[in-house]
Amino acid sequence: MEDYYRIKGTGRMIESKTIIDMEKTGNNLRKYAYENGYSVKDIQQYLGLSCPQPVYRWFKGTILPSVDNLLRLSELFHVHMEDLLVKQYTKYTYDCCLVTKANSNQFVKRMQAYYPLLVA
Repeated sequence: MEDYYRIKGTGRMIESKTIIDMEKTGNNLRKYAYENGYSVKDIQQYLGLSCPQPVYRWFKGTILPSVDNLLRLSELFHVHMEDLLVKQYTKYTYDCCLVTKANSNQFVKRMQAYYPLLVA
Protein backbone atom coordinates (compact mmCIF):
# COMPACT_ATOMS: atom_id res chain seq x y z
CA MET A 1 0.00 0.00 0.00
CA GLU A 2 1.35 3.41 -0.91
CA ASP A 3 1.34 6.46 1.33
CA TYR A 4 0.18 9.75 -0.11
CA TYR A 5 0.89 13.27 1.09
CA ARG A 6 -1.04 16.35 0.07
CA ILE A 7 1.07 19.39 -0.68
CA LYS A 8 0.68 22.51 -2.74
CA GLY A 9 1.55 21.74 -6.34
CA THR A 10 -0.31 20.22 -9.25
CA GLY A 11 -3.81 18.80 -9.20
CA ARG A 12 -7.01 20.05 -7.60
CA MET A 13 -8.74 18.90 -4.45
CA ILE A 14 -12.29 19.90 -3.65
CA GLU A 15 -13.46 19.91 -0.06
CA SER A 16 -16.26 21.55 1.82
CA LYS A 17 -16.26 23.36 5.11
CA THR A 18 -18.91 24.67 7.43
CA ILE A 19 -19.01 28.27 8.55
CA ILE A 20 -21.53 30.35 10.47
CA ASP A 21 -23.69 32.63 8.35
CA MET A 22 -23.56 35.74 10.51
CA GLU A 23 -26.41 37.61 8.82
CA LYS A 24 -28.84 34.68 8.99
CA THR A 25 -27.75 33.93 12.55
CA GLY A 26 -28.53 37.55 13.46
CA ASN A 27 -31.97 37.23 11.89
CA ASN A 28 -32.44 34.00 13.82
CA LEU A 29 -31.52 35.66 17.12
CA ARG A 30 -33.92 38.52 16.38
CA LYS A 31 -36.68 36.01 15.53
CA TYR A 32 -36.22 34.09 18.81
CA ALA A 33 -36.19 37.33 20.80
CA TYR A 34 -39.41 38.50 19.11
CA GLU A 35 -41.13 35.12 19.51
CA ASN A 36 -40.29 35.09 23.21
CA GLY A 37 -41.32 38.71 23.73
CA TYR A 38 -37.88 40.09 24.63
CA SER A 39 -36.67 43.54 23.65
CA VAL A 40 -33.06 44.52 23.07
CA LYS A 41 -33.10 46.20 26.49
CA ASP A 42 -34.40 42.99 28.12
CA ILE A 43 -31.58 40.97 26.55
CA GLN A 44 -29.02 43.60 27.53
CA GLN A 45 -30.15 43.48 31.16
CA TYR A 46 -30.36 39.67 31.24
CA LEU A 47 -26.80 39.33 29.95
CA GLY A 48 -25.48 42.16 32.13
CA LEU A 49 -24.22 44.19 29.18
CA SER A 50 -23.34 47.84 29.83
CA CYS A 51 -24.96 49.02 26.58
CA PRO A 52 -27.34 47.60 23.94
CA GLN A 53 -24.96 47.98 20.97
CA PRO A 54 -23.69 44.37 21.01
CA VAL A 55 -27.25 43.07 20.84
CA TYR A 56 -28.02 45.34 17.88
CA ARG A 57 -24.82 44.17 16.16
CA TRP A 58 -25.76 40.52 16.78
CA PHE A 59 -29.19 41.12 15.25
CA LYS A 60 -27.61 42.92 12.30
CA GLY A 61 -25.14 40.07 11.76
CA THR A 62 -21.98 42.14 12.04
CA ILE A 63 -20.67 40.22 15.06
CA LEU A 64 -21.53 37.00 16.88
CA PRO A 65 -22.22 36.62 20.60
CA SER A 66 -19.46 35.09 22.70
CA VAL A 67 -19.92 31.44 23.63
CA ASP A 68 -20.94 32.51 27.16
CA ASN A 69 -23.59 34.88 25.83
CA LEU A 70 -24.73 32.31 23.28
CA LEU A 71 -25.24 29.79 26.08
CA ARG A 72 -27.23 32.29 28.15
CA LEU A 73 -29.33 33.27 25.12
CA SER A 74 -30.11 29.61 24.47
CA GLU A 75 -31.29 29.29 28.08
CA LEU A 76 -33.36 32.47 27.78
CA PHE A 77 -35.01 31.30 24.55
CA HIS A 78 -35.29 27.64 25.70
CA VAL A 79 -33.46 26.26 22.66
CA HIS A 80 -30.16 24.50 22.07
CA MET A 81 -27.16 26.73 21.28
CA GLU A 82 -26.84 25.21 17.81
CA ASP A 83 -30.43 26.21 17.05
CA LEU A 84 -29.39 29.84 17.34
CA LEU A 85 -26.61 29.47 14.77
CA VAL A 86 -27.21 29.16 11.03
CA LYS A 87 -24.63 27.05 9.22
CA GLN A 88 -23.39 27.74 5.73
CA TYR A 89 -21.66 25.04 3.72
CA THR A 90 -19.04 26.12 1.22
CA LYS A 91 -16.94 24.19 -1.22
CA TYR A 92 -13.41 25.25 -1.94
CA THR A 93 -10.61 23.97 -4.09
CA TYR A 94 -6.93 23.92 -3.49
CA ASP A 95 -3.88 22.76 -5.36
CA CYS A 96 -2.24 19.51 -4.36
CA CYS A 97 -0.07 16.75 -5.69
CA LEU A 98 0.41 13.12 -4.75
CA VAL A 99 3.75 11.79 -3.58
CA THR A 100 4.15 8.04 -3.62
CA LYS A 101 6.04 6.08 -1.01
CA ALA A 102 8.82 5.40 -3.51
CA ASN A 103 9.88 9.05 -3.52
CA SER A 104 8.50 9.97 -0.11
CA ASN A 105 11.98 10.07 1.50
CA GLN A 106 12.96 12.91 -0.82
CA PHE A 107 9.64 14.56 -0.13
CA VAL A 108 10.08 14.30 3.65
CA LYS A 109 13.59 15.77 3.47
CA ARG A 110 12.31 18.66 1.38
CA MET A 111 9.42 19.27 3.76
CA GLN A 112 11.76 19.14 6.77
CA ALA A 113 13.74 21.97 5.20
CA TYR A 114 10.62 24.06 4.62
CA TYR A 115 8.42 23.02 7.51
CA PRO A 116 10.54 21.78 10.41
CA LEU A 117 7.58 21.74 12.82
CA LEU A 118 5.53 19.36 10.68
CA VAL A 119 7.95 16.44 10.88
CA ALA A 120 9.19 15.35 14.27
